[in-house]
Amino acid sequence: MSGINRKLNNMMETEIHVPVGSPTIRKFQIFVDEHNVTEGAMKLIKQLRPGWDPNLIRTKLFTDGTTNKLVGCYVEDCLDDTVLVRVYGNKTELIVDRDNELKSFQVLHANGCAPRLYCTFQNGICYEFMQGRALDTQDVRDPVLLRLIAREMARIHAIHAHNGCIPKPNLWIKMRKYFSLVATEFTDQASNVRIQQEVPSQEVLEQEMMWMKEHLSQLGSPVVLCHNDLLCKNIIHNAKEGHVRCIDYEYSSYNYQAFDIGNHFNEFAGMSEPDYNLYPSREMQLDWLHTYLQAYKLFSKKGEEVSQLELETLYVQVNKFALASHFFWGFWALIQAKYSTIEFDFLGYAVLRFNQYFKTKPDVMALEIPK
Repeated sequence: MSGINRKLNNMMETEIHVPVGSPTIRKFQIFVDEHNVTEGAMKLIKQLRPGWDPNLIRTKLFTDGTTNKLVGCYVEDCLDDTVLVRVYGNKTELIVDRDNELKSFQVLHANGCAPRLYCTFQNGICYEFMQGRALDTQDVRDPVLLRLIAREMARIHAIHAHNGCIPKPNLWIKMRKYFSLVATEFTDQASNVRIQQEVPSQEVLEQEMMWMKEHLSQLGSPVVLCHNDLLCKNIIHNAKEGHVRCIDYEYSSYNYQAFDIGNHFNEFAGMSEPDYNLYPSREMQLDWLHTYLQAYKLFSKKGEEVSQLELETLYVQVNKFALASHFFWGFWALIQAKYSTIEFDFLGYAVLRFNQYFKTKPDVMALEIPK
């Protein structure tokens, strides 16, 4: 097989395919200045909601994003029709596949798991506001919410969005890309004392990455459609309707089932000031995983019976893939540290994730898949 054909084949096997008959996404040649989002948002609203009286339009800037700028636009007496305008952060095309994000959005919406996507513009997207409350680190531990989250993730994982090929995980391709960016982009920062002193060397990072791929690939975790970024604030709880929904699909892809779950468990620590003492206990994990497996089997039409062997196997897989999650977001944060205009200590966050990887690795790797 030629190199070009092999590359195309790999793309097909990792690519998300939009259902036939999905609505065409509107595109506007409008650029929104990330330092003046409101002005650009009003131009987009004029296109999307021409019937709205400009004098009655109100805006709300959301400030907790770590990748993009987000503003909500609404008319005073019609909060239910809030339009979200999201402006991509500086150089985020280096770390986010925007075409894949749009496909994920469409697929998840077609399956009732995502809001409507209204349009794209030159440097962002507009979409429907999802009613509810974003969760925090206490909410994800709540026994009721915990099970709702497990069922919703199972629902996403059971979606078929491939073209008949056996899907391949995107994890190693993405991690290799991030590593390459870190290796090339930080050569000119050799004088940065903080990077030299606190971040593991490139040799160590590459060695660990190769080791992870060789061992974790053999764990037998199914490759499914994953969210890959299920931090607390990306989960919206609609108390009135009694469900949770996941938002922000920038990193969605085909990936290992256990990575998506392990990544979510890491996010129990929070993001602004992570506390890894909040990582769920074995007991809490088994409760979560039992609910998940029941739902996943039901959505996949494989019954509902969950054996102890299945439960223990998933527990081991999830905790091992949680290691890969630390590495993935460590690389991500190093890239963001160079380019992002958002006020956040990305370098400190990278150091924290790599430290947690090396701290937990011995205990996690001692876990064995039951026979």
